Amino acid sequence: MANTRRKAAWEYFGEELKRRREEAGMTQSELGQLVFVSGGYIGQFEQAFRKPQLDVAIRIDETLRTGGFFERTWHKLIKEKRYASYFEEVAELERTATKICDFAPLVVPGLLQTPAYARALTLESDPFATEASVQDTVDARIERAQILADATRPEFWVILHEHVLRNPVGGPAAMADQLDRIAAQIRERTVLVTVIPFAGGAHASAGGMLRLMEFEDAPPVAYTETSFAGTLIDEPAVVKRAQRAYDLLRGASLTPEASLDLIESAAEDHRRCARTT
Repeated sequence: MANTRRKAAWEYFGEELKRRREEAGMTQSELGQLVFVSGGYIGQFEQAFRKPQLDVAIRIDETLRTGGFFERTWHKLIKEKRYASYFEEVAELERTATKICDFAPLVVPGLLQTPAYARALTLESDPFATEASVQDTVDARIERAQILADATRPEFWVILHEHVLRNPVGGPAAMADQLDRIAAQIRERTVLVTVIPFAGGAHASAGGMLRLMEFEDAPPVAYTETSFAGTLIDEPAVVKRAQRAYDLLRGASLTPEASLDLIESAAEDHRRCARTT
């Protein structure tokens, strides 16, 4: 129900934006130029594909002379805190990315997590969280993963360290289910996963989580995250260094075929452990 309300809020904003833009006699490109985004962004706002940012809503008000309507609408209907502040923009950007590349040295990336795995991670990070809070976190994570089911889904590459496969988050049964789901997505060709084995050396897992994202009408970005903070990077030189680091990690990985074999073998190991406990 909460997800439906959020989607309805975005759609309301988009419908009003389209109506008032057309009343002003502007195309999407003309409005985008005046508020410093592309015409494609305006189209994504109008179709509720992208949640409007506050600063853009304010500039739209100024350009269309709507007396603060879009800023007020943003505050009343759209503002939400489903993610940590440092991840909010990343969650928005992944909705329009054409390619996403993740390196996960410790846990399964959010876009691949099962509900049981996501729940276990949430409780491990905050054992005093209320049930409502835990469920909202899990719902938000599973909702994000819907981009992989869309016809316009991004090309999704993932590099996992073998540690991710061996750590029984949520218990061995839940971990077996998680790895089975990853294997199924590999076979469905919604994601390409490679694994860096323990034999790959310490250098491969020395850094934290890394994500690269590419877009049709915007420069690529990089994102790094630790346990309590994340950094979105758009400086071209730094993004280029991050891309090179990802290429080196890919070079240390097993082939996709060998990686799938290792994932399925690890799933069976967890299943065997679940049967004996």
